[in-house]
Amino acid sequence: MTRAPEEFEVPVPGGGLAVLRWPADAPDAPVVVALHGITANGLSWARVAHHLAGRVTLVAPDLRGRGRSGRLPGPYGIAAHADDTAALVDALGLGPVVLTGHSMGAFTAALTAVRHPHLPAALLLVDGGVGFPVPAAVDPDALITSVIGPAMRRLSMTFPDRDAYRAFWRGHPAFADSWSPWADAYIQRDLVGTEPELRSSCALEAVRADGVDQLREEVSGAVHRLPGPAVLLWAERGLMDEPQGLYDEQRLAAAGLDPRLVRTRPVPGTNHYTILVGDEGARAVARHLLAAADVPGPGEPATVPSR
Repeated sequence: MTRAPEEFEVPVPGGGLAVLRWPADAPDAPVVVALHGITANGLSWARVAHHLAGRVTLVAPDLRGRGRSGRLPGPYGIAAHADDTAALVDALGLGPVVLTGHSMGAFTAALTAVRHPHLPAALLLVDGGVGFPVPAAVDPDALITSVIGPAMRRLSMTFPDRDAYRAFWRGHPAFADSWSPWADAYIQRDLVGTEPELRSSCALEAVRADGVDQLREEVSGAVHRLPGPAVLLWAERGLMDEPQGLYDEQRLAAAGLDPRLVRTRPVPGTNHYTILVGDEGARAVARHLLAAADVPGPGEPATVPSR
C-alpha cells in the first residue's frame, strides 16, 4: 500500500472538516481535490493515491455528515458540500485545482465548478454527475431509497466488532472479487462507537438530504452549465455488480450532454465501487487525473493539458 495520508481539519460553517492529504514528491506539483460518494469517506481514494505515486498532491475530505466529519451539523445538501470544498481550497491557499468526484461526489464536483468557477483547472467525474429527469409523480425519497436502499439500511445497523463489519462488506456483490487492504481500510474508517455497538459514521439525515438533492435541476443539471470541459468515466456494472450500470451509451446519449463540454469514457470490467477502489478502476482514474494535471505517468509524455 501507499504511505499513510496526513490528516487535519479545516474550518467550515459549524466546525471542522476532516481532510486526508497524500503529498506529492515535489512541493510545486499540481493538486487534485477528490470528493467521495454518498455513504463513503475520503479514504475511498487511497488506491487512486497509490497509482498517482506522489506525482500530484491528492486532497480528499470526509464530506459533511460522513467519516470524521460525521458530527458536522446541517443544513446538508450538495450546495453545502460544494461550498465546503471551496472553503477547503481557500483554507489551504491553493490555486486552481484538478477537481474530481465519485458518485455523489461527482455531482458535488460539477456543482462546485458552477458555483465557484475560479476553482477547477480541470474536472473529472467518476460514475456520477449526470442526472436524468424525474417524473413529477415520483416521490424523490422513494426513488433514492430504491437506488441506494441497501446502503441506507446499513446506516441503521450495528456491528459487534470490526470483523463483523468486514464480513458484511466482503459479502457485498460489488466487492466479492476485489477485496483488498485499500477496501478494508476505507470501510473501517466508516465505523464509530464502541463494541459491541459499532455503526456507520454517516448521518442518515445527511444521506437522505443529499440523495434527494441530486434529483433537483440545480444539481442534476450542473453538468450542462460547466465553466469548462470535463471527462466522465463510467462503470460497466452497477452498485450491486448487476449488469446494468448507472450509465451506458444509450443513457448518456439521452442525457443530452454537449460533447464539446463533457467527454465520456467507459472503464471496462468495473462496477460502481470498483471503478474507484478496484485496482484497474483506480489505475484508470489515476491515469486520467494525471492527464488532467498535465503530469506524465511513468515513461509517458504529458498529453492532455488542463485549461
